[in-house]
Amino acid sequence: MNEFKNKVAIVTGGASGIGKAIAEMLNANGAKVVIIDRDDNTTNCDYFYKGDLTQKEVLEDFTSKVKEKYTNVDFIINNAGLTKGGLLTCDYEDFLYVQKTSLAAPFMLTKLLMNNFNPNASIVNISSTRAFQSQPDWESYAAAKGGIVALTHSMAVTLKGKARVNCISPGWIDTLNSDFCTEDLLQHPTNKVGTPNDIANLVLFLCSDKAQFITGENITVDGGMSKLMIYHNDYGWNYNS
Repeated sequence: MNEFKNKVAIVTGGASGIGKAIAEMLNANGAKVVIIDRDDNTTNCDYFYKGDLTQKEVLEDFTSKVKEKYTNVDFIINNAGLTKGGLLTCDYEDFLYVQKTSLAAPFMLTKLLMNNFNPNASIVNISSTRAFQSQPDWESYAAAKGGIVALTHSMAVTLKGKARVNCISPGWIDTLNSDFCTEDLLQHPTNKVGTPNDIANLVLFLCSDKAQFITGENITVDGGMSKLMIYHNDYGWNYNS
């Protein structure tokens, strides 16, 4: 896609997993990819900044360096996220750390860069289907991912004329090239577990000119898993407690 050539794209948490796939796909399509991550980076990019997104000073220093190097940006992909458990295992400080990473950082990055968007800018926030369905002891993650969905439509309205803002909620995404049993696959109407590139492809579309009439949306990408009603011994799927 020539439309990405020399466009400046920020990817948070781009050193591994879904973020790495997004960064590499943008890079392969000609974008100047900027990554911020607290871990060491092995991803092809134009500029890497190692730092903790929960720290306000880090966000300010990072955006200052981005403005100095590029002046304006075209895309922000708010991907960084983590869990520290929930009611059973997560303390107050851990809960706040997760919210700062997944929710406060996207808000602050956008605020610091909102006057430095090029025309047709796009922000893509990465949420999760865990914003809508849960397992026990996932409250810190679920709360943060639910918050980013709400933040998305709010920012889309505030930034009208400056940037489109959309959200992706991935389901089960395999970042480790794992092997899956039949029961795992049968939970998906697509008969497959997702890959990071399944998310990266949608990010590219939402950043492209083809998506100019899409803003404020949350798009679920889970192979239909959240739509499938599952019963014990139904269609070959078996539940063992």
